[in-house]
Amino acid sequence: MRTVGGTVPFPVPAEVAFDYLVEPANRPQWQSSLAAVEDVTGEVGVGQTWTDVTTPGLRPAMRTTSYDRPHQWSEDGTWKRVTAALDLTFAPTGAGCDVHFRFRITGPGPVRAIGLLASYASVLPVRADLRRAAAILGSRTT
Repeated sequence: MRTVGGTVPFPVPAEVAFDYLVEPANRPQWQSSLAAVEDVTGEVGVGQTWTDVTTPGLRPAMRTTSYDRPHQWSEDGTWKRVTAALDLTFAPTGAGCDVHFRFRITGPGPVRAIGLLASYASVLPVRADLRRAAAILGSRTT
């Protein structure tokens, strides 16, 4: 399974960035495609589930698949037969932390063929969303 990704600098410690990004209730603040988050079940951590309500109207079922505060976190979301997965790792820097992201879209049949292209097309929006989150957190510390 191929992944694509990048890195976004955050002006806050890894613990602050981690706690903000992994909390489903915060997602509509920084994720441009989200109108809301519903049906959150469980505490923040592996196994937590929720439903993303996207602005196009899709409602993927989301779940946290790995959680190692403040180092690494992963989720996947499934809509019909398509799965999108996001992995975040947090590396402390002198000015805060770097958030490294990997993203992939998978599915059966024709989705498999276009999954890598769709993954590459999603890098810019994912990076832009993480930059928005970094700016929100940065504005809270000034």
